[in-house]
Amino acid sequence: MSTNSIAEIREQILNENLSLKDIVTDYIATIEDQDSEINAFVSTYFEEALSEAEKIEKKIKNGTAGSLAGAVLGIKDLICERGRQATCASEILGDFESVYDATVIERLKAEDAILIGRTNMDEFAMGSANQFSRYGAVKNPVDTSKVSGGSSGGSAAAVASNMVSASLGSDTGGSIRQPAAFCGVVGVKPTYGRVSRWGLIAFASSFDCIGPFANNVEDAARVLQAISGFDEKDNTSANIPVQNYTEELKQPNRNIRIGVPEEYFGEGLDSEISSNINETLKKLESEGAELVPISLPHTKYGIATYYILATAEASSNLARFDGIRYGHRAEKSSVVEELKEEEGRLREEFKDDQVQLDLALSKMDSALIKLYKKSRTEGFGTEVKRRIMLGTYVLSSGYYDAYYAKAQKVRRLIQEDFKKAFEKVDVIAGPTTPTTAFDQGAKLDDPVQMYLNDIYTTSANLAGICGISVPSGSHSNGLPIGIQFLADSFQESKILNAGRLVELLDK
Repeated sequence: MSTNSIAEIREQILNENLSLKDIVTDYIATIEDQDSEINAFVSTYFEEALSEAEKIEKKIKNGTAGSLAGAVLGIKDLICERGRQATCASEILGDFESVYDATVIERLKAEDAILIGRTNMDEFAMGSANQFSRYGAVKNPVDTSKVSGGSSGGSAAAVASNMVSASLGSDTGGSIRQPAAFCGVVGVKPTYGRVSRWGLIAFASSFDCIGPFANNVEDAARVLQAISGFDEKDNTSANIPVQNYTEELKQPNRNIRIGVPEEYFGEGLDSEISSNINETLKKLESEGAELVPISLPHTKYGIATYYILATAEASSNLARFDGIRYGHRAEKSSVVEELKEEEGRLREEFKDDQVQLDLALSKMDSALIKLYKKSRTEGFGTEVKRRIMLGTYVLSSGYYDAYYAKAQKVRRLIQEDFKKAFEKVDVIAGPTTPTTAFDQGAKLDDPVQMYLNDIYTTSANLAGICGISVPSGSHSNGLPIGIQFLADSFQESKILNAGRLVELLDK
């Protein structure tokens, strides 16, 4: 399997050193050979990919091909594609098939990308290990006893195992950057509003961002450029010109100011990861970068703030999945049977007290309410239910001001921290994750420990800024380490530039 960049593959096809159909065939062979173990894909469409390869190869040779000709991509299973299932790895959407293409899919196709399949994920993008999926857990290609990270674990694993040249994921609190770090690939979370969310099945609407995974910064930049830009169908889309990311990478600026927050190197960070990141930063300094100590004082509130606001939005967004209009619906006969059993139990319990019996019967769920409850109970998994309940709680009467309203105020303080920092620096650097990938099945019984995996990533989503995770060598345990760069809103060129500088350190 070729590890060349998308541009290099295109050039070799043009020079007739490679055939795009052969490249797709190689990817198919890799998927068929490895995916039974890795579990990165939930569905594939090989015949369509091979057919597209023939058409796009002709376009490359006659000079009419788009910027992603030569690229083969996997798509996270919450981004709608016409005629494909979009299940969010959930039973409740197990039979849902999209009738339209998301804007990002339209843009990928317009630039002649080949789409080869749908990638696994945590159910409704809620998870940090890709262990909450109706399709089973995704394994880390570097070490299959470890998690791939989440929620975009399938997209990261597919790139890391060379099943695709790039993929799309979504990042709500770190769901692109964290699995990118765990699997040793590049992952980009764009600024909120930079990439259209139209056609993305929502988890938390003020946080969700679609972004790319790739094996190198150049390919990630190329995919990001293709999917970025204003979309009138998304009312949160920003009408701000898109920079030429790939062109700017050709001459990376080494004289950048890198902010190093003290809060990102404290308790809880693996000592080897800390040493690795500091060593990488010193190398960048020797190449011309300036390291600037900074403080982001409200970082410690990031996890709590995120899990209050994101679960509140999840509770609201997922209310629509009730099994009535679409999605999983409980068997009507079982609902009727349960109502009969409940009525029988009440009649037995209050057989000597007609007043209490009438009162109890009046409080029984209607058949419709019972159908809603049973459908959602059967359709949603454990973690999704947990977050719906958390979100409903913080939005409930008596708790709204104490939790949700206060969290919104803290979100503003976190945004202000970044705003002040970016007056002094071009990018902010630190570890992507506090540890390397952990064991499959670990932390499932301790949600708080699972949530703490996002300690360095959630703040970027709270602030709406952009971020990238780039491989920064390996731990003594053999697992990848990721270094994260953050930049101000719509400054994707700066994080891509910083990521490219890290890549060049190894050259």
